[in-house]
Amino acid sequence: MWSVGWFAAAGWAGVFALVAGPAPHRVWGACAAVGYLCATGAALRPRGCGRPSVGLALAGAVAVPLLVLLVCGGAQSEVGVIERSGVLTLRQAHPYLTAPRTVAEVTPYLPGMAVFGLPGAVLGDGARPQRLLGDARLWCAAAFLGCVWAALREARRGRAHGGPAPGGAGWRSGGSAGRPAKGAAGRARGGWAGRPAGGTGRRGAVGTFVASPVVALPLCVSGVDLPLTGLLFLALVYAARRRPVAAGLALAAACSLKWTAWPAVAVAVALLAHRGGAGAAVRAATVAVGGTVAVVLPSAVLAPGPLVAQVFAFPTGRGPWETPAASPLPGRLLADLGPGGWYAAVALLATGGLAVAVSLLVRPPSGLVPAADRLAAGLCAAFLLAPAGRFGYLALPVALVVLARLAADRGTAGPTHGTGVPAPPRPRTVPSPACRTP
Repeated sequence: MWSVGWFAAAGWAGVFALVAGPAPHRVWGACAAVGYLCATGAALRPRGCGRPSVGLALAGAVAVPLLVLLVCGGAQSEVGVIERSGVLTLRQAHPYLTAPRTVAEVTPYLPGMAVFGLPGAVLGDGARPQRLLGDARLWCAAAFLGCVWAALREARRGRAHGGPAPGGAGWRSGGSAGRPAKGAAGRARGGWAGRPAGGTGRRGAVGTFVASPVVALPLCVSGVDLPLTGLLFLALVYAARRRPVAAGLALAAACSLKWTAWPAVAVAVALLAHRGGAGAAVRAATVAVGGTVAVVLPSAVLAPGPLVAQVFAFPTGRGPWETPAASPLPGRLLADLGPGGWYAAVALLATGGLAVAVSLLVRPPSGLVPAADRLAAGLCAAFLLAPAGRFGYLALPVALVVLARLAADRGTAGPTHGTGVPAPPRPRTVPSPACRTP
């Protein structure tokens, strides 16, 4: 199966290298196709399903193309926008040009995104190695990987200390309640509970996901949505672990980057209300809203017109500039029909959001995986029905669904509804003497 997966990724990257319009995408496709083919060959060797193939895929799909693009200066326009935002923030305390003349001068992000342009603003006048270190993609990737590491560490800490499992379910069967299974039975499943057997382990699974086109492509050419993805995942993990203040801080950071993160507040609050009570939900919402306002308010006071025009009107196709987000998604096709089509797309978008909100009230998510699935469904509806959008936006909900399943305990029963107390363990299986390891 490893070889099939890598070969499919190689085919996808190869086609991407041939048909993609932007040059950075073609560079990534060519490098990634070679890396995935090497990973396919490594996976075909005996016992080759683990780290060698993942390492080759990471080298070919992430390290090599990112280095080539950094040295050659190839990137999507979003990278330049973020880096300019950092420069403007240092000069005028907000990241928006007052009178943009072209689309390239528009900043469609909330003020928090300028943080990833600050290193470039500080290091931009230095030597070439310093300028490379200031590239916004590196800092977006660092933020994403740091959030994923923190989220998985929090989930693992919850299992190790017998706390509520992030997925809302009990521990892997085979051990005593609140404690991972060890011994021969545990080793038969790959060692500690929650660690998959017969593969590369949890770290290898994360490495595989990072090497996949869902993460590798945006990491190399843009990186703009990666911090948002990591922060939303971290917020959901904290909410599943009943840590309202930490969840609120992660939500505030995400919501100050792009307003597409705002629906996550409702999902995380519903999850906390179900697992920790109304008080925890209120604390998380207060921290999230207060933190977002603290970051956005200075720019809203200093440049209210540019903020509204560039952050809200432009991405929805109502600004004076034509948005480049023109993939033939349903909302975009409706908006192209004229004003009536635009309002129809907005009405469908509002209906989808209302449906997700009602589902949160009627059946709130009980754990990390249901919450991630609910948020992913809402984001998919938003991206599909928005008057302007790109196929690449769908990578965000896909990443949330996959990461939630990597963090949740494997091999458990379904999610527990109510307190999130670990499910009762199954009777421990003791191997026969003949099967024991000497």
